[in-house]
Amino acid sequence: MKVLRTPGEMHDLREWFRDQPETVGLVPTMGYLHEGHNSLLKAAREENGFVVMSLFVNPTQFKAGEDLSTYPRDEERDLVIAESSGVDFIYAPAPDDIYPSGFATKVEVEGLTEVLCGSETSRGPGHFAGVTTIVAKLLNAVDPDVAYFGQKDAQQATVIRRMAEDLEFRTRIVILPTVRERDGLAMSSRNAYLSPESRERATAIWSSLLETESVFAEQGLDAALDAGRRHLELAGITPEYFEARYPGTLDPADGNGTDPVLVAVAANVDGTRLIDNILIEPSSTHRRTK
Repeated sequence: MKVLRTPGEMHDLREWFRDQPETVGLVPTMGYLHEGHNSLLKAAREENGFVVMSLFVNPTQFKAGEDLSTYPRDEERDLVIAESSGVDFIYAPAPDDIYPSGFATKVEVEGLTEVLCGSETSRGPGHFAGVTTIVAKLLNAVDPDVAYFGQKDAQQATVIRRMAEDLEFRTRIVILPTVRERDGLAMSSRNAYLSPESRERATAIWSSLLETESVFAEQGLDAALDAGRRHLELAGITPEYFEARYPGTLDPADGNGTDPVLVAVAANVDGTRLIDNILIEPSSTHRRTK
C-alpha cells in the first residue's frame, strides 16, 4: 500500500491508472475508520482492480462551533485498517494543498441542500457546499470508475449523485447499506464521543425509526412520525429534525402513494450530533393520512 500526500502525486497516479486495463474504486473518508467504512472498502476491493481511499478531514463542511478541532483522528490506526482491507493507495493530502491561498471556487447543488442537514436550523446549506466541493475535487484528482458512499448519510448520497450527474463525471456513484452495531446504532466515527450512558441512550434513534415504520404500516405517515418523535423524547432526546422525504428529490413526503419514503433524523445526544434514516416501502394495504 502506498500513501500519497500531495495533489501532484495523485495526479501522476491518475495518469498511470489511465494506461491500466483494471478499474479504479474510490472510497472517500474522513478517517477514524469503522466497520461501515470497511463495508465500502470490501465492496471496492471485490469490484475493482485498484482501490484508492482518501483520508481527509474536510474543514469546509464544518460550520463555526462544530467539532473540526476535536474530530476523531488516528492516521496510524487507519493505515493499518486500510492495508488489511486491501487498499492499494491512500490519498491523504494536507488542507493547505486542497484549499491553497486564493482558492475561491465552490460546487453547490441547489434544491437538495436547503433541507434536513442543510436547513438553517441544522448545519446550514454551506455544509453541503463543502461536501460537494471536496468530492468534486476527489473525483477529478482520482478519476475513479466507481466511488462508494454509505446510506447512513442519505442526503449526502443524494446530493453527490446529483452533482456527479449534472457535472457529467464518468464515475458511477454506489450507495451501500448502513452498517449497524448489534443494538442497531448506526456506525459513525462520532460514536467515539459517547459515554457508556449516552451510547445506550443513542440506541433510541434507530428504535424510533423502527417504531415509525411499524406505525406507518397501520396508521399512516403522520401518526408514524408522531410516534417516532415521541419514542425519542421518552428517551430524553429532542430531535433536531425528524422528517419524511421522498428519496431522489428530498421533497416532503405525504405517504399517500406507492413511492418509498425516507424518514431521516438528526439528534444531539449529550453533545454528540448523530444522524440516521430508514427507507419505508409503502404497500397498497396501508391506510394513509394527509
